Amino acid sequence: MCAAALQQTGRVLFGYPTDAAPIGRDKGFDMSLANRPFRRLALNFASFAVVGLALAACATPPPASDPEAVAEFRETNDPLEPTNRVFYKVNDALDTYAIRPVAVAYVWAVPRPARNGVHNVLNNLGSTTVFVNDIAEGNPKRAAITLWRFTVNSLLGVGGLFDIAKSLGLAGHDADFNTTLGVWGIPSGPFLFLPVLGPSSPRAVVGFGGDMAADPFTWTPSGQGLATLSYAKFGLGVLDTRSSLLTDLDRIKASALDPYATLRSLYRQNAQSGIDAARGDTR
Repeated sequence: MCAAALQQTGRVLFGYPTDAAPIGRDKGFDMSLANRPFRRLALNFASFAVVGLALAACATPPPASDPEAVAEFRETNDPLEPTNRVFYKVNDALDTYAIRPVAVAYVWAVPRPARNGVHNVLNNLGSTTVFVNDIAEGNPKRAAITLWRFTVNSLLGVGGLFDIAKSLGLAGHDADFNTTLGVWGIPSGPFLFLPVLGPSSPRAVVGFGGDMAADPFTWTPSGQGLATLSYAKFGLGVLDTRSSLLTDLDRIKASALDPYATLRSLYRQNAQSGIDAARGDTR
């Protein structure tokens, strides 16, 4: 039944069964959207997200005759744990041999003030997504702060290189569509550990798509070097995030009895803290 459901989903979304030709080889598929790099990324991710969500829907709880297993299932909400752990090992190997060494080299070669500047610019470029989610969460005060921060840092902070707004008392905050959906009361669903992306959930997968839609870089044309700019922003974002987590992730891997379970717990705590912060921000 699960295989049939996945195949039918592929037909509905892309006009071909999931075991047929890749996206773009079907004659009925419009490739005009795929000519832009981030739209192509969105389409490819959408197909993967559908598979992940379908697999999550296919997961079934243990039988009621095993109360301990049922209790653990409800507590962890991780019905796909065997598959998730496989993806965790794949991601861990990718991080160990590729991503982490690059992040270590970045920290070693680039002085902290320069790294802070890169971080500030990336945050400033992400203001549009934060602003849209502030509005969607029904928090006009947060939205006003985001707008003022973008204006001040863009004009006085050399395009966001310096966080002038923070020194003026306008501290920044995070907001994404996953948090917005949580504020609306939509549950996260079962835990997912996705290839490359790492800890996630069905709600976060949908939120990822919403954030991409709200990001102006998603819609930039491919000409005049703008595609390169989009790729550079994405790559620097990955590098900035991974370098900021070097100490924390190393400590988890070194001290946690089960790093997978620790990351699962921390991911859920972080997601919930974002929702609580959005609901409780009275600035």
